[in-house]
Amino acid sequence: MTETAKYPMPRPMTPRSLPRPVRAAPPTPPSDSGTPYGPPGVPLDMEKLLAARLHAVKVRPYLASALFALQVVADRSVPTMAVDAYWRCYVSPGFVARTPVEELAGVWVHEVSHLLRDHHARGERYARENGQHGPGERSEMGVPRAEGWERLRRNIAADFEINDDIYGDGLPLPAGAVLPSLLGLPDGLLMEEYLRTASMSGLAADLAWLDCGSGADGQDRPWELGPDGAHGLSRQERDAVRFRVAEGIKGRPGAAPQGWRRWADEAFHPPQPWRQLLGAAVRSAAGAPGVGENHSYRRPSRRSASVPGVLLPSLRRTPPRVCIVIDTSGSVSDAELGSALLEVAAISRAVGGRRDLVSVISCDAAARVAVPLCRAENIELVGGGGTDLRSGFARALSSRPRPDVIVALTDGQTPWPSAQPPCRTVVGLFPRPARSVDEEDPDYTPDSPPPWARVVTIN
Repeated sequence: MTETAKYPMPRPMTPRSLPRPVRAAPPTPPSDSGTPYGPPGVPLDMEKLLAARLHAVKVRPYLASALFALQVVADRSVPTMAVDAYWRCYVSPGFVARTPVEELAGVWVHEVSHLLRDHHARGERYARENGQHGPGERSEMGVPRAEGWERLRRNIAADFEINDDIYGDGLPLPAGAVLPSLLGLPDGLLMEEYLRTASMSGLAADLAWLDCGSGADGQDRPWELGPDGAHGLSRQERDAVRFRVAEGIKGRPGAAPQGWRRWADEAFHPPQPWRQLLGAAVRSAAGAPGVGENHSYRRPSRRSASVPGVLLPSLRRTPPRVCIVIDTSGSVSDAELGSALLEVAAISRAVGGRRDLVSVISCDAAARVAVPLCRAENIELVGGGGTDLRSGFARALSSRPRPDVIVALTDGQTPWPSAQPPCRTVVGLFPRPARSVDEEDPDYTPDSPPPWARVVTIN
């Protein structure tokens, strides 16, 4: 088998004409007599590799700081190119020798995208939350074992997140690149959303060769140098690189795709951990009367064991329905409204990507119509007058079906409902000085949020 990197090419074909990924035999371990990654003794063509990086900088100038921060490590045991959490880029000399410069530039951008989007930490966090730990292993036939399969799933999902918008405009799409369309999934989702919405079990044998390193999924590889190895970046240096890239994207917003602009916004203003903040509401909704009455055959009921030959459905818990009331009064700045939209997108992800469960109300002195969530960046926020969120709460509670959670994003300069709503309430406050001054009433001090609301500060 020839070396194929992230993009196997046993015969010419394109993802458009290919309904499934190319089935490739798993790589065999390297040996002294020769490897599947090139004949022994092939030196790394550093001039060609760096020329490809310069081409990547030319076509993606907003990624220049990150591309130049990568530390190259030549290693024949790496299938193609891979990265670790310390911004080392491990490169196979044989892969560089066979790959055209333009495609090498695309691989540079692919690998650095894993690091900028912090797939290492996100992969580890997903494994912790879902009880998936352990080293990647392969069976005798080359099919990933349980731990190795989970590593591969995270690698595929991370590739889905970045491959849908990094190619084109000077970076050719390689044949066999893994795209969300391989599973009929939409573009523009995050790694965690792809992991939750697709099993990917049908891709196991086809993509067993895929390995972007621990920088893509959070599991260390044998060839990696680890935290004490040479040429690694410290945590502060890695954060500084991400900040510089985000600053460059925001300085020239028209030069980057929507996915990168959204990433840059969140790099400056990371959203709140809404999954934890809405956790109480999720538990409350799950235990409420009538919830859990939707039956599903995705997971058979445990009572099936008592009825041999009969498959009983289990009760399905529905995520909470969330209504977001956004303060659009004149005292809220455009930057704060932009932060509010980031929080809306994060709330949508916290309920499992179910946009049908999220609605948005613009409210200044009067509440507007509740708008179902399609995409957070397409929401039109209307307002600019005075502030009275009581009308927004009333509008949210009058909607049908009634929400399980109301999230109010405001600067706090508003009257609050006199009675506690019959659902969970979270108030996200835009920071303000301890004492706000009203020109007409210098002694005016805005009411603090009521004690029945969970209060968090929006960065």
